[in-house]
Amino acid sequence: MLQSFKMAIKSILGNKMRSFLTMLGIIIGVASVIILVSIVNGYMSSVVDSFASMGVNQISVNVINLPSRSLDVNDTYEFYEENGDLFAQMTPVVTISTVVKHGNDSLDATNVGGYSEDYLAIKDYELETGRNIQYSDIVSRQKVCVVGYYVAHELFGSAENALDQTLKISGEAYKIVGVVERQDDEDLDEGGSDDFVWIPYSTATKLSRNGSIGSYIFTSKSVDDTDACKSALESFLYETFQNDDLYNVNANSEMLDSLNEQIAMMSGMLGGIAGISLLVAGVGVMNIMLVSVTERTREIGIRKALGAKRGVIMQQFVIEAAMTSSIGGVIGILLGSVATVVIGNAMGIDSPPTFGAILISFSVSVGIGLLFGYMPASRAAKLNPIDALRSE
Repeated sequence: MLQSFKMAIKSILGNKMRSFLTMLGIIIGVASVIILVSIVNGYMSSVVDSFASMGVNQISVNVINLPSRSLDVNDTYEFYEENGDLFAQMTPVVTISTVVKHGNDSLDATNVGGYSEDYLAIKDYELETGRNIQYSDIVSRQKVCVVGYYVAHELFGSAENALDQTLKISGEAYKIVGVVERQDDEDLDEGGSDDFVWIPYSTATKLSRNGSIGSYIFTSKSVDDTDACKSALESFLYETFQNDDLYNVNANSEMLDSLNEQIAMMSGMLGGIAGISLLVAGVGVMNIMLVSVTERTREIGIRKALGAKRGVIMQQFVIEAAMTSSIGGVIGILLGSVATVVIGNAMGIDSPPTFGAILISFSVSVGIGLLFGYMPASRAAKLNPIDALRSE
């Protein structure tokens, strides 16, 4: 075995250019698999992280309230408190289409909504200054609001200046009691993540001239409890409406699971496409090994005449093919790993080479050497010593 390795290395070094060209297909194939799979995983991980920032443990509820059957906010809170072991936060959601004004300035694209005191925690935001909406504000329907950084900066110049100032929403004055810290580190855009106004949901319900609330957001205490939370909500809603067409319950974790499945499928598909180049490289290895057998026919005849068994001859050529593929695989791993980091940095994503892609591509490259090296090795082992010695 050791002698076969030595002879394989000698043969590879003795034909450097031919060996390199043989390895080139393996190098490109392995590097391609690592680059494609790692870049896709890195990009999709950034998408998943962005999606997760929306709240993986959030469950949204939408209902269609009818005169005969409707969901009362007090009943919803009673259900929420009875299931305190499952739920962490809850807020009604009342969306208002209106213009926010201060003096002669107005904001047309600002997201105005009514929420409970839990909404700040649900969004996982922190306050820049001031306080959050409180339970007492909701009970007494106080005309107070918490604004985003864009609103404070655009209308008042800073978060500090905005505190205790007054906004007009649908013609009614609301006192700013808190400013949420900046969310977008790059730009403060109209209609962006920092352009919002929150008011107590009880006040928003009156402002929207709609006595019923059709949307709620719940959060589970653990992502593992999401299914149990969803089941509990569906049972509660069915008892209320007696018709599952009148409500809809969606868990963000389910969408995240679906996204992860798509990522895995896409990574496998791209890896398979890149793997085709490894198959082509295997054909190249086989061709070169067949040429090598033809060139070394006389050598094979001498070895067989001196008593070398068929298995030894076969072993020599299989090892040589496997070593050629393995060396190409190692070079491909190094090249692919460096290229992955460089391309990832250029794209602005974190895309370290994945261990799975490295392991699979290297294993395939070695397997290709063994598989495609078998036919030339078998041909060499079957040569008749007398015919081989006659070869020129």
